[in-house]
Amino acid sequence: MIKGFGGIFWRTKDLDVVKKWYSEVLKLDIDNWNGTIIKTQSESETVFSFFSENDSYFPMEQQVMLNFQVHDLDETIQHLEHIGVPLAKKKEISEFGKFIWIKDPESRLIELWEK
Repeated sequence: MIKGFGGIFWRTKDLDVVKKWYSEVLKLDIDNWNGTIIKTQSESETVFSFFSENDSYFPMEQQVMLNFQVHDLDETIQHLEHIGVPLAKKKEISEFGKFIWIKDPESRLIELWEK
């Protein structure tokens, strides 16, 4: 029945600051309607996963964590270093791929993933 994700929506305290950060840091082209459309590519995957309320993978006070798939994690790290965005978690390599975490202006952890 499900064809794919239709979108991710959440409220923010400072719309202009958050839009600018996502545009500059993650290079998302945020339009005037306060969003963007990310078109999937053939090697792209979307993971939908539940965590128990006491799982420590990401902070318990954060109900949802965004995970963006990137083409080249090392190139992404260089971009983040160049614009002064610190890593909240250094690169981790596992059987699932390579991962880092950063924080947005409202301290939400965001996972960046290269498969």
